[in-house]
Amino acid sequence: MRHKPVNPLRKGEWMVDTISLHQAVEIVTRLHYAKGASNTAVFRHGLFRKEQWPLWVSGAAIWIPPTKGAAIATSDGDWQRVLSLSRLVIEEGVPTNGASFLLSQSVKMIRASGDWDVLVTYADEWRGHTGAIYKACGWEYRGLTASLPTYVINGKLTARKSGPKTRTHSEMMELGAEMVGKHAKHKFVKVLR
Repeated sequence: MRHKPVNPLRKGEWMVDTISLHQAVEIVTRLHYAKGASNTAVFRHGLFRKEQWPLWVSGAAIWIPPTKGAAIATSDGDWQRVLSLSRLVIEEGVPTNGASFLLSQSVKMIRASGDWDVLVTYADEWRGHTGAIYKACGWEYRGLTASLPTYVINGKLTARKSGPKTRTHSEMMELGAEMVGKHAKHKFVKVLR
């Protein structure tokens, strides 16, 4: 069982800053059940204890554009101004509100860019996630998505979407993927403007 810290994060001791894609993927690969992340990102934000900046990242948020269909289903406006939180991870031992601090600071940085109208993210039901962090940060719950096949290759979550192409089940099997079931996700949205 993982030890959960009981002391809240003190904002004066922590900060959020842009990190390299390499830093983001490294911490996600180490801590996230997906065991990896996209090889591109619009934003990559890291959580740092101030005295450890910029050497030790204690958490990361990675943002990418969602698929066109997901963006259209999320926003009544311009679907190209929708951004998706792809990965959110926190090191064990970070104070209890560390994830919400990272997420709220990351959203502030995205809002300040002026380029995005709507943010979307999902909590994976198959991993027992309910999206409590998104609820705590004031995101709007939009219900469950349709149940879709979930694939892994050598323990790493592998998307059917690869660039502009969505691979078929047969193509996923040819890649050596294992379908671990069909699962829904909890959808959360934050409107920036």
